[in-house]
Amino acid sequence: MRVLITGGAGFIGSHVADELTAQGHDCVVLDALLPEAHGAIPLLDHELVIGDVTDPEALRPLLSRVDAVCHQAAMVGHGVDPFDAPSYARHNDLGTAVLLAEMHRAGVSRLVLASSMVVYGEGRYRCLTHGIVRGERSRTDLAQGLYEPRCACGDFLVPELVPEDAPLDPRSTYAATKLAQEHLAAAWARQTGGSVWALRYHNVYGPRMPRDTPYAGVASIFRSALQNGQAPRVMEDGRQRRDFVHVTDVARANVLALTSARPGFEAVNVCSGVMHTIGDLAFALADACDGPAPQIVGGARPGDVRHVVASPAKALDVLGFEASVRFEDGVRAFATDPLRAAVTSS
Repeated sequence: MRVLITGGAGFIGSHVADELTAQGHDCVVLDALLPEAHGAIPLLDHELVIGDVTDPEALRPLLSRVDAVCHQAAMVGHGVDPFDAPSYARHNDLGTAVLLAEMHRAGVSRLVLASSMVVYGEGRYRCLTHGIVRGERSRTDLAQGLYEPRCACGDFLVPELVPEDAPLDPRSTYAATKLAQEHLAAAWARQTGGSVWALRYHNVYGPRMPRDTPYAGVASIFRSALQNGQAPRVMEDGRQRRDFVHVTDVARANVLALTSARPGFEAVNVCSGVMHTIGDLAFALADACDGPAPQIVGGARPGDVRHVVASPAKALDVLGFEASVRFEDGVRAFATDPLRAAVTSS
């Protein structure tokens, strides 16, 4: 099988390319090398075409010679402020729309889409009185250092694992664009009879993460601080629950999806199903790096969510995917894993 990987020179995409090759498949990488993710042109063992997924002319010659597309290209991360919105919409949503149109033109009917846990917004919560409810955090509570979501009745909520049929409620510009990508891909699948797997990544970490950029994941931000001899700064009280999944597991999930075509649209959590807190990550990484202890600094950014830990049941059922890298082992390795070159300002 020959696969086009958009964003394939990036953190996750490059691992997908490696995994495809290791399993005997062929791939071609298309990447715009956005400065938010790349400090320099990466060295790859795969065919690299520098181009923008929003450009039909860049896509057409590549789509004419592939069997499937793995769409990793996106502007990622929490962002800096609302001025980022046009860039997120262009790279994520316009890029996906152009790709889908050109896939239809070329007769390519198999897509694996990099989606994200952020489409859920806050995770799944239970009120002891009212059952499963939507979690909300008020500005008043946050200002007082009360970080747990409440029910409309005022009671604090109990977090649970998030299944794929949980309500979708994006809380940031990035999250809104990831959900729009899913909607575009689902509409394309219905219109064309194509196959789409939307893989909702949870907190991915591992080698080749970009460093020194506000668009990077929290693991990279902590690691960059420690590498500079600084203590990781942990917001809120450090007890925010997350699901950390190693990038090699994520790459394996992508290959399973690429080789398991089925008609229609299917969303799947790519996760470990094991809860760890942001504080757990910061302290484990500081210990592995023999660095200064993390600082719990309080506060909460607009759009931040409290708890998101996923259910891994569907991925095991429909893809046969189960994460294999233990948090303790992955974080210990991450302390010395190579990161991408520092991102330069543009």
